[in-house]
Amino acid sequence: MASIASVVSGELSALLLVSLLWGGTNPFLKRGTEGLERVKEERCTLQLVAEMKFLCLNYKYVVPFVLNQCGSLVYYLTLASADLTLAVPLCNSLALIFTLATGKLLGEDIGGARAALGMLLTILGIALCIAGSGHEKP
Repeated sequence: MASIASVVSGELSALLLVSLLWGGTNPFLKRGTEGLERVKEERCTLQLVAEMKFLCLNYKYVVPFVLNQCGSLVYYLTLASADLTLAVPLCNSLALIFTLATGKLLGEDIGGARAALGMLLTILGIALCIAGSGHEKP
C-alpha cells in the first residue's frame, strides 16, 4: 500500500503536470504556427532560416513552446524515480485528453460523441494503470 501512496503523492503529481504542460500547449503551438505557410524563400537554406525567424520572433509560438519544453524537463526528472510502465502511458494518454480539452476551450471542433467516448475510455485505462501499479510482483 505504501507504493500507491508514494505514486499518488509525488510522482503522479509530476506526471499530471507533464501531461498538462504537453497537452495544454499543443493547441497554442498549432495557433502559433499560423502564417508559417506564407513564409517563402527561393533557396532551401534561406527558407529554413526564414521559418526559424518567424517562429522564434512569434511570442504566440515561443511561450507555449517553452512551457512544453518545461514539461519535457519535468518528465525527464520524474523518470529517474517513476515506474516506466505507469509514467509513459499516463503522460501520453493524459496529454491527449488535455490537448482535446484545451482545443475545445479554444473553440476547436474535437469531434462528437465518439471523441467523448474515447476520452472516457482513456481515463478509465489510466485509472486501471494507476490502480494496478500498487500490486508488486514478489
